[in-house]
Amino acid sequence: MFKFSKSVEYALISLNHINKCDSSTPVSVRQISDKYNIPYDLLAKILQKLSKAKILFSVKGPKGGYKIKSKYKDLSLINFIEILEGPFGIASCLVDIDCNQMTNCNIINPLEKINSKIYQVFSDIKLNQLT
Repeated sequence: MFKFSKSVEYALISLNHINKCDSSTPVSVRQISDKYNIPYDLLAKILQKLSKAKILFSVKGPKGGYKIKSKYKDLSLINFIEILEGPFGIASCLVDIDCNQMTNCNIINPLEKINSKIYQVFSDIKLNQLT
């Protein structure tokens, strides 16, 4: 079964939440964590990663939190996934050349075609369409 990782799910939930909040007030990790029952420490790491990627703006201090930067609107879903998870691939052999089965693999060509199609679909979806 193909599915998004928890990191991608939690990041999308967070962006959607922040996007719907008052843009003048930063949204805290605790607020999102409590509202959606997301583990605080994991969410903090995810949002820090998005801040480093300049998708979010981090506001320090007791009333700090995160705000969305306008850049996120132009970001594709595939770029977003790769920021959080690294290179995209539906099978490990498509992102890791150390696969033990590579020399004998009889499904690599169909996997590459499927991966390419999914990659293209995810490239055509912008984050602002999901949040």
